[in-house]
Amino acid sequence: MKLFIGYATTEGQTQKIVRHIAERLVDQGHSVELATFGAAGPVDLKKFDGAILGASIHIGHYQTALTDFVEAQLAALSAMPTLLLSVSLAAAGHDAEDWRGLDKILSDFAEATGWTPTEVMQVAGAYTPSQYDVFRRFAMRRIVAAKDPEADLDWDKEYTDWDALNAQVDTWVSKITA
Repeated sequence: MKLFIGYATTEGQTQKIVRHIAERLVDQGHSVELATFGAAGPVDLKKFDGAILGASIHIGHYQTALTDFVEAQLAALSAMPTLLLSVSLAAAGHDAEDWRGLDKILSDFAEATGWTPTEVMQVAGAYTPSQYDVFRRFAMRRIVAAKDPEADLDWDKEYTDWDALNAQVDTWVSKITA
């Protein structure tokens, strides 16, 4: 099977996630084309059996590069199996209000672009103070301190559940190949 994986990343966790998925799928015998949305240029999605799109949420929105890609590829994406990997720190917790917020962001995105992915996986991201500017570091420290009181706020921490990610991607791929 031939799959397109496109992504936008801000601090690099989404890139790490999609590269992991791409390597896993290649190891399983699939053909994968991996590209950042900005560098993807014109992509002929008709030559693929499915698409995985990954982007992270920052201040209640996905990166503009994802929106631009989806709007440009709306017809092709709507005609194929798709999996949206929505990466955020909110997905690391169990707070019902955070999960309602993630649903709202996804709903707003679908309304704005006209695209509803076949499946969506909310993926926990990473807290990376080593990559933040002073303002973002201050804001993120407060958020993480409230959500994860045990966290050492001076060090990077990855919240991604790799086993759950692998299982969901494997399930999605098995549905396409069935």
